[in-house]
Amino acid sequence: MPTPNPLSSIEHPDFDTPEDDLAVEPDFGDPTLEDALFADPGSSDAGFDAGFDAGLDDSSTAPSDRPRLTAEDLEPPADLSLNLPDPEDDQISFSDFQIRIESAWQVCDRFDLQTDIWRGRILRIVRDREKRSGDGRGTGFLNWLKDREISKSQAYSLIELADSADRLMDQDALEPETLRHFSKRAFVATAKAPAEVQHMIVTAAHQGDRIAANTVRRLTDEWQAMTSDLLPENVRVKAAEQSLPARYLAPLVRELEKLPEVHQIALRDEVEEMPDKETVKQATAQAKFLARYLEAATRVQALDRPELDLEQALEEALRLGSLNIAADLVNQAAQLEQAIVKTYTSWKRLRDLADRLWVDSGASTPHLRNLISCLGTLSSEQVSVPLSGGGDRVVRLQVLDPAGEDCDMVKGAISADGSIEPPF
Repeated sequence: MPTPNPLSSIEHPDFDTPEDDLAVEPDFGDPTLEDALFADPGSSDAGFDAGFDAGLDDSSTAPSDRPRLTAEDLEPPADLSLNLPDPEDDQISFSDFQIRIESAWQVCDRFDLQTDIWRGRILRIVRDREKRSGDGRGTGFLNWLKDREISKSQAYSLIELADSADRLMDQDALEPETLRHFSKRAFVATAKAPAEVQHMIVTAAHQGDRIAANTVRRLTDEWQAMTSDLLPENVRVKAAEQSLPARYLAPLVRELEKLPEVHQIALRDEVEEMPDKETVKQATAQAKFLARYLEAATRVQALDRPELDLEQALEEALRLGSLNIAADLVNQAAQLEQAIVKTYTSWKRLRDLADRLWVDSGASTPHLRNLISCLGTLSSEQVSVPLSGGGDRVVRLQVLDPAGEDCDMVKGAISADGSIEPPF
């Protein structure tokens, strides 16, 4: 049976919709308060309105909480102030209060998005200029960020937003004034969505619909559920018929994408045999643990041994029903190895600094030498650290430097009284 075209008709099941993440705003331009309060969201002639409106949870937002806004409402205030209602004015009805608050909030939302895109473009220009004429290490760009108290991660997040805006404007002819219909999170989600979903969202925005992040997520999930080759044919058909909600299938697709084909096929056959909600949820959890196991196993040096067969170990864990425990075990081993490497690097640095400071000090600096001596429990070859919470339990790490070798080895022990020191 051919897979139905997801663009032809998109019906949304009753998903749980956060109250603070409105899915759709009616078209802008209606000047009357009555229409703003009682407009029928399904009365639009736009082809995409039905797809968006069907996904609304009627219990999550009342019509009065989602007013129509005129173009004048979205114009920037001349003095950068907002006409906010007085919270102590009992003469303002609940519906009027919500309309004015929503109007003010959307003005902020609109300018947050636009100014962040502008900032991203500015940062991108500064970065590219420094790449062209700077020292090649980005020092000038980092200093520019420091002067303006902008972190590096924040800067590149804004640059990514600007790149997404430019890409959408080039691909889908997204006009700058159309940005007013997007929330910031919705715009970022749209930029990360498949091209087909992007086209649907941009078309709806051109028609005046207010686009929110949960709308983009919902359409993206439905698109994945009805088009992904990782799902069996009968499951994709159920997704198109809404008998198997897309919100359960989309996480499965995302987890399957992380797995090798041999594991994809096994889980795919399991879901094909029993295409129901519980099977999909179990397959998603299993795919998640499989991905964690396989990813962590490649990072654990202790497992890099010819006599070890990771796939056979995985099969045995599956047979025992202990895949989640095995995945956590390997993941913890990877984290422990990384922690040990970081500990050794810090120990070497501390030891070098202590030696340098000891040479610089002398009899005239007894307190400084006392400081160095106290840190000897951390900088010596026998590192000793008491466990937090008091008591006598101590963690001991010993760094060995074998004669004739250039590398160091680390071993450790956990001891309560100094007599029991099992190795790692």
